[in-house]
Amino acid sequence: MALTGALLLELALYASSFVCGIVTAVYLAVVQGEFGGRCMLYGLVTYNAQADVIGVQSSSAASLCHFVTAISVMVAVVCFSLTLYLVYNLCIERVVTRERLGMNVIVAASGIFLFFLLITGCMLKIGRDSLCSSIMQHVHNITSCEQAQDKTWVSPLTGKWFYSRLHKAETAVWVNFFFWLIIGVIMIIQRRQNTGSKFPEGASGGLFGGGPAATSEETAPIFGGPSSVPSQPWE
Repeated sequence: MALTGALLLELALYASSFVCGIVTAVYLAVVQGEFGGRCMLYGLVTYNAQADVIGVQSSSAASLCHFVTAISVMVAVVCFSLTLYLVYNLCIERVVTRERLGMNVIVAASGIFLFFLLITGCMLKIGRDSLCSSIMQHVHNITSCEQAQDKTWVSPLTGKWFYSRLHKAETAVWVNFFFWLIIGVIMIIQRRQNTGSKFPEGASGGLFGGGPAATSEETAPIFGGPSSVPSQPWE
């Protein structure tokens, strides 16, 4: 396969998707670590007005954040492997072959990843909004959830930059979703192009349209057509 713009675009999408997966996993893990291993998505907070300190009333199960992290890491690993494969073939083999089975696998993988990225993106969005709703309801003297980052949290919790990090993790998921949508479209287009290029123009008369049309001389011995052997006269 020649080095084309579509191939370079595919390589860039895999590399960018890898970065997005790592960004989501890292930011979510950092926020979870700052809150003592708690998953603050859909969490509830308390507020001590006298001490001006924010505490955690309840949090989600840690497995919720682990699920989002696992999906992001899985997508990142697949993208890293595909990036290495393309780079190796371009730099070492100097050619990239496109098998129909391989393209079908990537199309299927894109569908699976789009499904799980949609779920994780909604979880991050709704979970962060739920946490911010609790903060805005209980914490005084703030006009946005982002301002709670400057407040003091009950030790040993550290809420510094929690909103920004959750927002970046969510943004990375939606960007990743968009990348895999493009990857799926590219694979479908390339698969159709390869299918259409299998049969040259004017060769529709053969078996299943895949070869040249048979002549009458070739079909005569099979279908009982006119024979090239002269007939013998009746005596």
